[in-house]
Amino acid sequence: MALDRRRLLAAGLLLTLGGCAGRGGVALVVRPGQETGELETLHGAVAGPAGLVLKVESTGCTTKADFAFYVGHDGREKTVSFARKRLDVCKTAPSVTEVSFSYDELGLAGAGSVRLLNPVN
Repeated sequence: MALDRRRLLAAGLLLTLGGCAGRGGVALVVRPGQETGELETLHGAVAGPAGLVLKVESTGCTTKADFAFYVGHDGREKTVSFARKRLDVCKTAPSVTEVSFSYDELGLAGAGSVRLLNPVN
């Protein structure tokens, strides 16, 4: 039931952030944004040659497996959003960690333009 609600939220936020075309890969344009419910607030996102690197808050236990991603379409552009499946319940001081997703695993290889829907601090 919660997964369906997350998909609905992601679909309703397709116009939150704009994307731009990249050379040979995927380029993202992200802006500090509006409240987006259950989407993960990012501390940054980088579109590298092989995939996306997300900077997220962690208290010591955050891994890539803790995230679900949703890919959709907004006209000609593809969209992507990320949400946590599990909370990080470790007790270390909060810090920023990176999690990476390849374009192939996201289904975005050769997309050229992608909108990232997550809010960015």
